[in-house]
Amino acid sequence: MTENILTNRLEGLDLARYIAFVGMVIVNFRIAMGADNPQDSALNAFVMALEGRAAATCVVLAGIGLGLAGARSCHLEMISVTFKRAAFLLVLGLLNCLVFEADILHYYAFYFFFGVLFLRASKVVLVSLMLAINIFFVAMVFTLNYDSGWHMANYSYLDFWTPVGFSRNLFFNGWHPVIPWLSFLLFGILLSRFQLSNSKAQACMISLGGLVFIANEVVTFMARSLATDVAPELVELLGTGPIPPMPLYMIAGMSVSATVIGICLRVPQCRRFISVLKVVGPAGRQTLTLYLAHILIGMGVLEELGLLGGQSLLSAVLAGLIFCIFASVYAYFWSKKFKRGPIETVMRKISG
Repeated sequence: MTENILTNRLEGLDLARYIAFVGMVIVNFRIAMGADNPQDSALNAFVMALEGRAAATCVVLAGIGLGLAGARSCHLEMISVTFKRAAFLLVLGLLNCLVFEADILHYYAFYFFFGVLFLRASKVVLVSLMLAINIFFVAMVFTLNYDSGWHMANYSYLDFWTPVGFSRNLFFNGWHPVIPWLSFLLFGILLSRFQLSNSKAQACMISLGGLVFIANEVVTFMARSLATDVAPELVELLGTGPIPPMPLYMIAGMSVSATVIGICLRVPQCRRFISVLKVVGPAGRQTLTLYLAHILIGMGVLEELGLLGGQSLLSAVLAGLIFCIFASVYAYFWSKKFKRGPIETVMRKISG
């Protein structure tokens, strides 16, 4: 019975990783293909809902994985292995930045570097730290120039490869800055403390996540409406968009991730979905490999076809879905011979 519960839990997390990965691919293809003037408002609303939420869910899942691994490992050994993996991701991410400036891997390196230090922190400490990080970020936004370094015409960061620019981008105004995005990893560690295989815990994640999301949207609408009349300059800071990642966005990201993960954890209990899990599960276990593939191969093909820039939103979504289909087929057949993806295998050999 215990073995079945553990298997179901892991399969549910693999499904959540896959869904989050598909969302990230669609968002990144939209950026790469320059689909900034969508004509389909419904499709635009769908993609905007994915923007920031899919990546946030990936980071929360990484936190859950880190927390679960830490619970069954020697603490000092866990710190050592995580530091090595963080170094691997940092090198890999910086190399990827040469191709795709919106890389998230080098941010992951620092999420893990700081996050592993709090594996043994109590739930109260984790929640307090998340609050402190977000309050500190708000203070940074009001005291520093958030647009510094950015050339928004083409989403480039002018001084990324300088010590000052890199640090500013990493901790403050990059695509996924450590402050406050580290909160997502800590939230994942917090979730790992609960019995995720328990149906009551899953139902709680789904219901509370959904309620918090709805409440947050209502508060956001009311706050933006009030600010429009009282302080128009604050409207952009009171949204749930990922840039800048203000507290309302962070709450939206956490609530969505909790809901999605809770739903995915319940899916393995439904026999009708077992075949689906067998197909997409391998891709969910190879998201690092597939993340790099969607940039190096997926965007490489788009470039050869002359589809980078000036494309429609529908074209970007279709391209993203087509890539994910091919990626799922590859991962399925790869898993027939190998336990892990190629990049995951290399990282494991290097870090232990």
